[in-house]
Amino acid sequence: MDVSTALDAAAQGVRLFLSSFFPVFVAMDPVGTIPLILGWTRELPSAERARQLRAGLLTALVLGLLFLVAGNRLLDVLGITVGDFLIAGGLVLLVLAVTDLVAGGGHEGRGIAGHPDLGVVPIGTPLLAGPATLTTLVVLADRYGGVVTALSLLANLLIAWRLFAGAEALTRRFGQNGLRAASKVVSLLLAAIAVRFIREGILLFMS
Repeated sequence: MDVSTALDAAAQGVRLFLSSFFPVFVAMDPVGTIPLILGWTRELPSAERARQLRAGLLTALVLGLLFLVAGNRLLDVLGITVGDFLIAGGLVLLVLAVTDLVAGGGHEGRGIAGHPDLGVVPIGTPLLAGPATLTTLVVLADRYGGVVTALSLLANLLIAWRLFAGAEALTRRFGQNGLRAASKVVSLLLAAIAVRFIREGILLFMS
């Protein structure tokens, strides 16, 4: 293989990666997730926050790879449609948002030693590996191949980790009271996102 051919192959690989990377980035939306992470983990010690974030990212990775390998087959076997998935994810997010708005925080008492157990649910799923992300992965794997799509998923999770790791600095900057107030606004936004998921699922059934 000469240099020109190698460069063309490399350029094609980069194009495939970027074509897969950006849809996953938009679906996962790690930037838009930062306020939610801040609101949910504002009172946790640094070590516990890091543990919860690792659990969330690992959950998203495992679910993402599972859907890459057997997403369509798994949904067919269980008799689940994409619409079902959207509605289920929307309901989970809606319950979390309403609980936080009405009860002043719905995560107290969960987890070990009184620490909220947020890593797997809702950070891992349905926030990072939610209906939009998992559906996007299934579509991209069919279009660009499993390897390229898996690399795109991994790259997006690494970006999410770097963004979430800076949450502690934002906590120091804005203070607990500022974050507590912001978390209420975020919960309202989360409820709106949940309603959007449910609406999109219902529209799929009607189409």
